Amino acid sequence: MSILILIATILLPPLGVAAKHGLGGTTLLNLVLTLLGFIPGLIHGLYVNYAR
Repeated sequence: MSILILIATILLPPLGVAAKHGLGGTTLLNLVLTLLGFIPGLIHGLYVNYAR
């Protein structure tokens, strides 16, 4: 399951964050960052899913 979340986070960061943390503030923040630019959303998604 972990590899699927990693792939989802790389391809569509809000989907990967939502899969691991549910629909909440973290997912909303990631969605906003992804809309502002793909790279900030990707960095946030990887940080939230794997560094915390």
